Amino acid sequence: MEEQKRLFIAIILSVVVIAGWNLLFVDPVSINQQPVVDGNSVAENRVGESQSPSIEDFQPENGSSAYTNSTAGAAQQNLSSEPEIFRTLTISTPLYNAVVSEKRAAVTSMTLKGFREGVEEDSPLKQMVTSGLPSGLFAFDMEGKSLPGLDRAVFKADRDTESLTISDGESRISFSWRSPHGIVVEKIYTFSASSYMIGMELIVKNGSTMPLKDSLEIVLPFALSKDASSLARFGSYGPAVYLNGALEEIKPDDIEEKNNFQGIVEWVGNADRYFISTLLPVTPVQSSIKLVKRESLVLTSYIQSMDRLDPGKQVAFSFNCYMGPKSLKVLSSYDNSLKKSINFGWFDVLAKPCLIAMNLIHDFIPNYGIAIIILTILIKLLFWPLGTKSYKSMNDMRKLTPLMTEIREKYKDDKQKMNQEVMSLYKTYKVNPMSGCLPMLVQMPIFFALYRMLYQAIELRHAPFMGWINDLSAPDRLFDFAVSIPFMQPPYGIPVLTLIMGATMFLQQKMTPTTGDPTQAKMMMFMPLFMTFIFINFPAGLVLYWLVNNVLSIGQQYYIQKKFS
Repeated sequence: MEEQKRLFIAIILSVVVIAGWNLLFVDPVSINQQPVVDGNSVAENRVGESQSPSIEDFQPENGSSAYTNSTAGAAQQNLSSEPEIFRTLTISTPLYNAVVSEKRAAVTSMTLKGFREGVEEDSPLKQMVTSGLPSGLFAFDMEGKSLPGLDRAVFKADRDTESLTISDGESRISFSWRSPHGIVVEKIYTFSASSYMIGMELIVKNGSTMPLKDSLEIVLPFALSKDASSLARFGSYGPAVYLNGALEEIKPDDIEEKNNFQGIVEWVGNADRYFISTLLPVTPVQSSIKLVKRESLVLTSYIQSMDRLDPGKQVAFSFNCYMGPKSLKVLSSYDNSLKKSINFGWFDVLAKPCLIAMNLIHDFIPNYGIAIIILTILIKLLFWPLGTKSYKSMNDMRKLTPLMTEIREKYKDDKQKMNQEVMSLYKTYKVNPMSGCLPMLVQMPIFFALYRMLYQAIELRHAPFMGWINDLSAPDRLFDFAVSIPFMQPPYGIPVLTLIMGATMFLQQKMTPTTGDPTQAKMMMFMPLFMTFIFINFPAGLVLYWLVNNVLSIGQQYYIQKKFS
């Protein structure tokens, strides 16, 4: 009975590891198709088109404003006759290089100086605006198309030079566009030398003779990876919105069912495992979020209604734009809820203190591999009493092995009587067969929290440890073979750290007392091989944690066995 319980628990724990990893580390539509929002069409540039706009692209929606229908023809004629000539302005700060195009005054490039695309020293800087986006980030329009041509407008920057270097303080660049009927739209960016946060102010001045009533729409396109579904399973990937005080992350496969949100929006954007691009209203108000998926492209739109704007009046909207790392240290420096984008799921309350502790250790010892080792030791010390109780119980069970073997042999034809005698044996020697497993189950939440934290922590991205391990966020590989290996993700090489971890699991299993059926014992010895197979593609930081934890457990178990033998 005891062996069956332990076999059952081992299988359950293995299933928990696999299922937990898959479920927790992991919780374009036709070009002419346009979503309908409150009776108006949300227009967006056609994906992949670089030709001049056609007249059909500027057809306004009926009832958008008091003057739209009367001036649409003139606007279309004016726009089609103007050559599309525009500049791009490059802004360089100690943190990033940004490029803003006069076309739609959108951010078309954002490279982060502190991060690279790959671990190689000559790898290009991390690009936050992926290629293939129709208009860059933070392009805006009127939802009801009350300003024909705004969706493809060429703004005029307020400076002659096409480059700006900011080494200290802040600097502003203003882009303006005037519609054929006298409405002036101004977009002002404020760049800071010491922050990834960029200020963005939109000003609409009604210089026409008719009132304007519409909603502002700002679009954040996001290019999906080919393995988007897999990336979404193992962490944040895709649109995210902080709505009514709660984080909502929408997986790419769920966009068709979850594409419309309304409420108080504190920020909205697109995220992946380590980085995020967001739009943050300075004053959160009731607004809408619309999502449209077009094959490999997701259009995330922020829509905010605008009060009636009479002739001679103006209205201003203030935002912040963040394009940078999902670093708890960086995001916590801002007075907003953007730090909530770092989400470790169910174990968030445990994972974030672990992340903070790891970073504190790294401040004194600048090696994240060593920081993981020290953090693992501290956690092991925290749970030392529980581990001692567990190993002591196992040791007590080991002493009863001969008596239990005798009972099973004596009553092998009477299972009920055998179970009664085994329970009586436990009672006589005051041994609780479950006391060896319960302490392990108590520690499982912290194990999963560490898994989630170590998988998502940007601090481990491209962080070296020692020797061949030059990226704790990637699987460890010694050498790089030219041929593929089944079940192994590239690069293909020898997973040294993972194999050592498997060896420690095998040693630990050998030290764990087993009784009864030899077949069951052999099945238990197969578990280390099974777990090694699971870990072969895990990030090296996770494998390092598990390896160190195994070594400490072996030491503690050996000590308890010697002490109570």
